[in-house]
Amino acid sequence: MLDRASTFANPGLLELLRTRFVPVAIDQAYQRRQKDSEGDFYRRIAAQSPRHDFDSTTQGFYVATAAGELLLYNNNRDPAKVERLVRDALARFAQRAPGGQETAPLEVGEVDRRWHPKVPEGGFALRVHGKVLGGYPAPEDDWQRILQTAISRDNLWVTGAEHRALVRGELPQSLLRRIAHFHLVDGTRGEPPMWKPEEVQRIEIVRQGDRLQGEVVLQTEDGARRFAAQVLGFVEVIEGKVTRFDLVARGLFRGEGTYTKNGPPGDFPFAVSLTLADGSDVADAIPPQGSRGWIEGYLR
Repeated sequence: MLDRASTFANPGLLELLRTRFVPVAIDQAYQRRQKDSEGDFYRRIAAQSPRHDFDSTTQGFYVATAAGELLLYNNNRDPAKVERLVRDALARFAQRAPGGQETAPLEVGEVDRRWHPKVPEGGFALRVHGKVLGGYPAPEDDWQRILQTAISRDNLWVTGAEHRALVRGELPQSLLRRIAHFHLVDGTRGEPPMWKPEEVQRIEIVRQGDRLQGEVVLQTEDGARRFAAQVLGFVEVIEGKVTRFDLVARGLFRGEGTYTKNGPPGDFPFAVSLTLADGSDVADAIPPQGSRGWIEGYLR
């Protein structure tokens, strides 16, 4: 979401990507680990970059040919710089690749299922957004403004058994725990730390008809990171299927993670919303961030 508000808000770069490239957005934590043709192709490209240690992050922007030749690696969000580098890569490609040159397609082969999880059969996905609602000092530049107004995006997966329980008028504890552990986090400035089971101090949400209401308290042992929030939501069922699931947790957040530095000082207002995904956004199919490589653990 930060890139969308900075790098990919550049009209010149967007026009280039729309007309001269095939844009692909991935989570490199998956592709660098995949034991299949997709993973092999990604690693072939990334191996030519400064980030070629596949036991660590290979995050960045890559421009490559269809044959896997790396033309550009960059890990900078500056819109003007990225546009200039992309134009340079395009010029180099025009010089190296004569017109009409063909590249043999990859053989798909067996897919590494560990890194290609899908929404559980009979279940559904929820879109999850987080937003800091105040507490920041006045921004000193555009980058600070973007960070301070960022909205995080993740998906939550509901199992088939939980779906059936919701249809029966129940509120599965497994779903509440998953919401608390993996989704009541501040991911507005980067990848957030998830809450450990012992850090869920209170999760009291009750369902009365279509209405959900309650509170949650999450806190690390040292109290450095904390979220205490009131919860309000609605669930609607039509013909044996959940047709609405809306939930908002709003309260005071404290602290930050390794990759979520520069948050507001002290306790600050923060909210997380969950709403039913309808599949109209390609991002609806992305696995939850907390499920990387261990979907069984995420769904338990």
